[in-house]
Amino acid sequence: QVQLVESGGALVQAGGSLRLSCAASGRSFRSYAMGWFRQAPGKEREFVTAITWSTATTYYADSVKGRFTISRDSAKYTVYLQMNSLKPEDTAVYYCAARRWIASMSGDDYDYWGQGTQVTVSS
Repeated sequence: QVQLVESGGALVQAGGSLRLSCAASGRSFRSYAMGWFRQAPGKEREFVTAITWSTATTYYADSVKGRFTISRDSAKYTVYLQMNSLKPEDTAVYYCAARRWIASMSGDDYDYWGQGTQVTVSS
């Protein structure tokens, strides 16, 4: 059984930084891809970033390029989302997700999801 546990969400002022973590367990994730998605109140879930574990190839939504960075720690089976220059519009619940092989920007392609962690950016 694959489990994903996010952590690191918090209240932060605009311009600040946060690092989210997603700890994965249940199997070897070297053949998986991991993604971060977010959902703000009253809005649809949207893609943030993703990484293909084996190649470390990364993908970013235009709205976060240059501000957010995804990375992985193979020894800990943990994926990180470093968020800098945060804006109020980044406020959302952030979810970690996993799927086999290649990263995708579509949430429908992911098989496993974490419970989410709240990020609130005040102006």
